[in-house]
Amino acid sequence: MPTYVYRCKVCGTEFEKVQSFNEPAVATCPNGHEETRRVFVPAGIIFKGSGWYITDSRKSNNGGNGKSESSSTSSE
Repeated sequence: MPTYVYRCKVCGTEFEKVQSFNEPAVATCPNGHEETRRVFVPAGIIFKGSGWYITDSRKSNNGGNGKSESSSTSSE
């Protein structure tokens, strides 16, 4: 179940409430005031592992040996 953050419009107190999606919004703050509003908080996202950069997500066409075809030819 998600945790929602609420803020009281009267006293400014912020509090959290664990609720299901179907439950109605909390109407009273812990101080007893009747005007609360849900605060939207961005979720913390952490990207881990390879594949984040474009160069990490693809293998090179030359088999992954790190050399290009032009450098592997011998000079005559």
